[in-house]
Amino acid sequence: MSVASVASVRSGVAGPWPSPLRAAPLGSLGSLASAAGDFHQGAATNDSVNATQMDPLPDTQVDTAPEEDPAAAAAEAARKAAARPWGKLIPLWGSGEHQLLRRRPAAPAPLRPVWARGLASLPGTDLSSDLDHKTQEAIQDAAERRQTGVSLKTLLDTGRGDLLQKLDSVDPTSTATEQMLIQVACFLHHELPIRLARRVVDLQRIKLLRDMESVQLVHRWYAQSFQELLNSPPPNTIEREADFAKLLQNIYQRHAATLLTMAQGAYELRREISKSDGVVAFEDHREIHNFLDSFYMSRIGIRVLIGQYLALRQPPVDSYIGLVQTATSPAQVAQAAVEDATYMCERQYGEAPNVTLHGCLDRNFAYVPTHLHYILLELLKNSMRATCEFHGDADYLPDVKIILADGDSNEDVVIKVSDEGGGIRRSHMKRIWSYLFTTADPEIQKGFVEIGGAETDFDTHSPLAGLGYGLPISRSYARYFGGDMQIMSMEGFGTDAFVHLNRLGDADEPLP
Repeated sequence: MSVASVASVRSGVAGPWPSPLRAAPLGSLGSLASAAGDFHQGAATNDSVNATQMDPLPDTQVDTAPEEDPAAAAAEAARKAAARPWGKLIPLWGSGEHQLLRRRPAAPAPLRPVWARGLASLPGTDLSSDLDHKTQEAIQDAAERRQTGVSLKTLLDTGRGDLLQKLDSVDPTSTATEQMLIQVACFLHHELPIRLARRVVDLQRIKLLRDMESVQLVHRWYAQSFQELLNSPPPNTIEREADFAKLLQNIYQRHAATLLTMAQGAYELRREISKSDGVVAFEDHREIHNFLDSFYMSRIGIRVLIGQYLALRQPPVDSYIGLVQTATSPAQVAQAAVEDATYMCERQYGEAPNVTLHGCLDRNFAYVPTHLHYILLELLKNSMRATCEFHGDADYLPDVKIILADGDSNEDVVIKVSDEGGGIRRSHMKRIWSYLFTTADPEIQKGFVEIGGAETDFDTHSPLAGLGYGLPISRSYARYFGGDMQIMSMEGFGTDAFVHLNRLGDADEPLP
């Protein structure tokens, strides 16, 4: 087993990694497979989406449509069903297969039970009243469609062009790269409205949290993005694909602040709950936690799909296919995370514990390095903070250890982050995965929210301990491509965090 300090792997650090928002012309992606076979692009040969185009979203608009004759309403519903693009043959991204997405009879989803106590005085908000009737109807319809999951392997194969099929509606003189981008764009044009609509409906239904101003803002973002996608024509030509990419860039940037804004909503709800009597502990509200867990997992998926597509449009970067690095070095990503966490810890405490790397430092595998960096940064922030606070004014801070385990026959790449920061109370262990629990100073939370630093997701400018989202979001990142995360603690000594990453890349994303 090799042992090294972080300084010994400083050279060749993988970050910063390609950004999906860097504007660039279409470029070669290397050895793309030649287009072969017939590809019947249902969505690419019709513009029926225009039949459902709607006026821009008003700031606030309550549906005041007059009552309709039942027979006329039924006829209109049948006409809309025939015109919707959802029933067309849509090519599955990454395969030459087609799938007919048929309309299912509309059935109201079961409303979640009333579970909170002592909150009758809180306001009740109907977020759907912010949307016009046609928009809400389209959202409900799209939310009933089946999502299509992708795997890391699918992202790689599609980006290489290995699964590229011939697009009948594309100029035969177009390059394989252009055809691949159109294929991916058509998939996103079909898939993203479904995912966005599901989140809009969830935001409308989650009790209490939907009453918070920040959550209502996120609801408006998702509804706006849904409508923009629904009103856009199928990206079945080179020109339309370029316009579609600009639209997705705007959507990607619009939703960059979603994580912090939703955290603000949770903080606002915590503040409201503190005013009520006889309420169970905020972090024990299982309904809200389950909602946030599925919401953030879906958000990761949406940003991966958009980010991968936008990154594929950039000039090629060595060893990258879109956002995926084919030879991700856990040791190098760990080094970048150590440097960021050390900077944050020294800013907070004036010092930081040393970090040593052990194990398989020369192994690599295909992964999204930004995901791994986020996971390791959050774990290191926790370990460094715990070490500094537990050992107080001691002359010596114990090292934080990162152990990397991998092998040709391993199912997973396993990373352990180990510290001697005093561990976690057993009574707190069940809460560490809650988005609603944090041990940070409430004044830090309040200040972080009131600053309004919501332009991007958390980075090195955020507090070392803030809104309590680090661990649950990190576990969601690990689980997205089939991995997982566990925490083992020995109160009075320290904590071990285990990150499992699927090295085969064949696990489909979880679809909430």
